[in-house]
Amino acid sequence: MSRAMRFDLQVVASWIEEGSRLLDLGCGAGDLLHFLQENKGIKGTGIEIEEEKVSRCIGKGLTVLHGDIFEEIRDYPDGVFDYVILSQTLQQVFEPDKLIREMLRVGRRGIVSFPNFSHWRNRAQFFFLGRAPVSKELPFQWYDTPNIRVIPISDFIRFCRRSGFRILRSTAIRTHHHDVRGKVIRFLPNLLATYGVFMIGKAESAGGGRGPEEEMRGRYSKRL
Repeated sequence: MSRAMRFDLQVVASWIEEGSRLLDLGCGAGDLLHFLQENKGIKGTGIEIEEEKVSRCIGKGLTVLHGDIFEEIRDYPDGVFDYVILSQTLQQVFEPDKLIREMLRVGRRGIVSFPNFSHWRNRAQFFFLGRAPVSKELPFQWYDTPNIRVIPISDFIRFCRRSGFRILRSTAIRTHHHDVRGKVIRFLPNLLATYGVFMIGKAESAGGGRGPEEEMRGRYSKRL
């Protein structure tokens, strides 16, 4: 696994099957796409709004569209991808429910990662200082942040349940923004993890027994 990628992207890359068809929304400079293309033979496309990052992707030989993820994803037919990835961008999306539904329309599975707002340092800043938290994961002041949402891991699980999305796989991690090092957190992830990484799919129309999302709900959704 490449140590040049952010730790959350290393987790995502470990979940991708060889030869998959993949769409990376907000792909940045294309680190994940490039790694997967070189090491797992994926057929990947990216969408990125920043022109300079698009140029860097093209320089790596990647197929990347310059545009808004909401607008560009609508042009794809149903089921054309195996995976659609949205990494560290969900907190900046105006209509996350609609975007995730589009991800699961064009792809069999979606993968999202986001900063965990309920990390203990954020709680401590708000409790003791009475101010909006600022951290390495959320480095902006309230007045200049591109983030329009705060997402605790436990709330994302509830969101998936209420929206009819099925959680297929999840990992809570402790790492800093853009850090290549990190650790998987299994104990009290809603309190101790700085990021959540989730693989989701469409809800099954019928089924019995205890599904993966129910098992994770018990693990993550405790009131911490």
